[in-house]
Amino acid sequence: MDNPVVEKAKEHFGQIVEEQLNRVEELKKAQDWIDYSELKPIIIGIIGGDGIGPFIAEESKRILEFMLEEEAKTGKVEMRDIEGLTIENRSEHNASIPDDILEEIKKCHVTLKGPTTTPRRGDPWPNIESCNVSMRRYLDLFANVRPVKVPKDGIDWMFFRENTEGAYIMGSKGVNVTDDLAVDFKVITNQGAERIIRLAFDYAKKNNINKVTIVTKANVVKTTDGKFLDMGYKIAKEYPEVECDDWYIDIMTAKLVDPKRRTQFRVMVLPNLYGDILTDEAAEFQGGVGTAGSANIGKRYSMFEAIHGSAPRMVKEGRAKNADPSSMIRAAAMLINHIGYPERAKKLEMALDICGQYEKKLVITGRDTGATGAEFANYIMETLQDPELKEKWEGYIKEA
Repeated sequence: MDNPVVEKAKEHFGQIVEEQLNRVEELKKAQDWIDYSELKPIIIGIIGGDGIGPFIAEESKRILEFMLEEEAKTGKVEMRDIEGLTIENRSEHNASIPDDILEEIKKCHVTLKGPTTTPRRGDPWPNIESCNVSMRRYLDLFANVRPVKVPKDGIDWMFFRENTEGAYIMGSKGVNVTDDLAVDFKVITNQGAERIIRLAFDYAKKNNINKVTIVTKANVVKTTDGKFLDMGYKIAKEYPEVECDDWYIDIMTAKLVDPKRRTQFRVMVLPNLYGDILTDEAAEFQGGVGTAGSANIGKRYSMFEAIHGSAPRMVKEGRAKNADPSSMIRAAAMLINHIGYPERAKKLEMALDICGQYEKKLVITGRDTGATGAEFANYIMETLQDPELKEKWEGYIKEA
């Protein structure tokens, strides 16, 4: 007689396999990249999120408006506020992204998003899926791109983290087979691995970077990580001018803190979970996750965000106005670059470096002992207007 517990688990697994096979067929339908130069207007959605999100989103929006003032006046760019992606509203609808908000997001070409709360055990919220995970899936934002630069330490890293597969995409699909046995799943497809790895190699080639590093745990997780690694070396053959090597995630986390080795890494491409871990570690060199932004890139939509959480404690303690907007402003710089204004994006990055790493006329502490987010945003805009911005930045780099 068949064991009913086993049969139920097999049925659950069968549904997952069927879903993923259908997804593979969708991935095979190639889609062209959006051409922002042909759009008028380019619609930019500003999503506040929750916790400190609305506070840092407001300052980031002011920076965007300052940087794209002329484009807004001429109708080349339009900004829209998207409300309702709070944990309270999501919980009320029992959805990671309520349908009406998702439709508003889909009307935008790119979005700048504040952090959102993901419920965990013990929270007063229903166990809904991460808003970020859902958005990446719904909009097919397959590439999470995170730069980390610390010029004084010779660090210039670009991470390409796969966004729509791996362990996270199956995070809510696990099964408690019995009280004693829980099973989770991980998925890698040829199509998903190829497009993120190819994006990393394309970036390296276009920016004259001669090395791409693939990060997996393929020596232990042989099937899924093995597929990702095999695809990496297959694609590498198409880029003979770019060196390719691979590291395992455990030793890679160690080598990022090795001053003798870390400057040798430039572009890294890796599955979802490893990418999350490694980029948070990397951000610490730049001043912590509060200073790092990230891009979530798809062929049709793209979303730019801070990489840290919503910090509800800061709101509860009345410190939200002192939250550091640097991560979301750095994400805004990535957005500006993505829609076709690389020189302005570079200026904003230089201003962030000067204000946050070198000059430091104002310091954010997260408390009233430091500057408010609004004061820091004003400081950045004042720095952007300095006619000697580039020379000042180059001087700090040389001095460091």
